Amino acid sequence: MSSALEQDGSLRLLALGDGFIYARALHLAAELGIADLLAGQERSTEELARRTGTDAGTLHSMLRALAGCGVFTESAPGRFALTEIGACLRSDHPRSVRTTIAQSGRITARAFQHADHALRTGDGAFATAFGQPFWEFLRDNPQEGAAFDTAMQEHSRVERGAIVEAYDFPRTGRIVDVGGGDGTLLAAVLTARPLTTGVLFDLPHVVERTCLGEAGLTERCEVVGGDLFGDLPAGGDLYLMKSVLHGWSDADAVRILRGCRQAMKPDGRLLLIERVIPAGDVPHTSKAFDFAMHVMAGGQERTGEEYTRLLTEAGLTVGRLITTRSVQSIVEAVLPGDRP
Repeated sequence: MSSALEQDGSLRLLALGDGFIYARALHLAAELGIADLLAGQERSTEELARRTGTDAGTLHSMLRALAGCGVFTESAPGRFALTEIGACLRSDHPRSVRTTIAQSGRITARAFQHADHALRTGDGAFATAFGQPFWEFLRDNPQEGAAFDTAMQEHSRVERGAIVEAYDFPRTGRIVDVGGGDGTLLAAVLTARPLTTGVLFDLPHVVERTCLGEAGLTERCEVVGGDLFGDLPAGGDLYLMKSVLHGWSDADAVRILRGCRQAMKPDGRLLLIERVIPAGDVPHTSKAFDFAMHVMAGGQERTGEEYTRLLTEAGLTVGRLITTRSVQSIVEAVLPGDRP
């Protein structure tokens, strides 16, 4: 006769195995814009089905499943409304994650159909699913490239407050955001430190969509298009790299870090803002993202010790490892002999 622990274990594994159902339902709800349709009012399943070109019966089943997760609420039989959590799927919500979740359904879910390839070979499965590497796909598919940039902006909008709060950013000096996308994080730092100036550095087509003008920071920030593996803007007092190194192999990460070391002032600082994997079996989103990065692009999340090794190989020294109230941590690096 099986023990109660074995029975509980079986039920937990079954629930874990069913997790993809809820994830796929969430992807589709984001793609269809259900939250936008429910903004400020509840609607019937039939009306939602007409507006989204879906089958009312199947749509009701999907929305009911997500209501059980707190995304929507079935206010009356066959009528749905948004919850506070579900409101973050609205396109106009200040903490919207709609684009991130919708693109995950189109891109990540498809790549994960080939996760066994990554598991057996150690090579990212994205090229197997889409016929070309991830970054080339985004370059050759401008709509998906723009969606990816928006997804990165969504992450930064959600996380920037916790990052600015956790680190004592300098009150003066030049701050260089390497791979900074549209400048969402840099704008938050410059706003918090009004006597600083900034440099936003990313691929030319990415920095064309900068948000710095909207933030009123154009005169305080230089925008530079370039390549991570080329020359980085020199003379910065503080360099930021948020969610950059996790997309690259160790060898490429060291190349990027060496370029940053070369560009830094002797007393400069570098902040790696990444999902740092904690020790032990503690649950943490970095562990799932680590597997996702292996599957998607042959990248990886890393432990604090692994970042220390990469930085040391690049000629830098770890100053501090700082956790934030978000999923991101901050690895502070300095030149040897300039420990904080």
